[in-house]
Amino acid sequence: MKLKLAIQKQGKLAAGSVEMLRKCGIAFSEGNGKLRVEAENFPLEIFFLRDDDIPEYVADTVADIGIVGENILAEQPAEVEIIERLNFGRCRLSLAVPRNSDIVTISDLNGKRIATTYPLILKKFLQSQNVRAEIHTISGSAEIAPSIGLADAICDLVSSGSTLFSNGLREAFTILESEAVLITRPSLPKAAAEILDKLRFRIRSVLAAAGNKYILLNAPTEKVAAISRLLPGMRSPTVVPLAEPGWVSIHSVIGANDFWAVIDDLKAAGAEGILVLAIDQMIA
Repeated sequence: MKLKLAIQKQGKLAAGSVEMLRKCGIAFSEGNGKLRVEAENFPLEIFFLRDDDIPEYVADTVADIGIVGENILAEQPAEVEIIERLNFGRCRLSLAVPRNSDIVTISDLNGKRIATTYPLILKKFLQSQNVRAEIHTISGSAEIAPSIGLADAICDLVSSGSTLFSNGLREAFTILESEAVLITRPSLPKAAAEILDKLRFRIRSVLAAAGNKYILLNAPTEKVAAISRLLPGMRSPTVVPLAEPGWVSIHSVIGANDFWAVIDDLKAAGAEGILVLAIDQMIA
């Protein structure tokens, strides 16, 4: 029995999906343009698909689980459920207009033409705002639509905003926040569900590690109590005597966003030789 996973074969989420699996300790080959491979050390079969096909493949039992962007689920609803948020592929679906446009408020979109590859999401959003606009569905490259006279605005995915800027556009309104998520259908065979539980355990360990750093530092013995209060760790810091009398090495885990906030306090408390290392997995 192998768990069947569908991931994007190319695009914004492809690299992140592969990296996530690698960090989970799952080995597989991506070479030779294969669209289906089997993991070498885990009961997993991987399908490389178009992102907008993934929800239906999962719903139709071709795949058991899939990694896909929330924007795809919103545009193409299917009988699937989100079971994990994966902390990569973050972006937003936004309305953008030319930088010199007089469109400032949502109501200014009344009577305008909007180009998008997400007509369903856009239609629902406009209806919720009581806006009547003409939706032009296109297959890609929405950014060019205003400059060639096809539309007055676009609705497209935005991450850094650099593409909008280079095409003379400004982000006006955010419709949807999106990130990569792990999906499955409501019920799986028992054997597949057991493998999925093991995979989710690995994924959660990777996600936990991503938000933390491993920190090592040296300090005088009499400073241990003060430094320990700054570094609670998973339970409490590890304190190891050094060869030099009166000195110890303190090991701990700290939130990645917290380190720079406490670095001055650590130094003031007597910490020296501070090292900060990335963590691949963290199992509580």
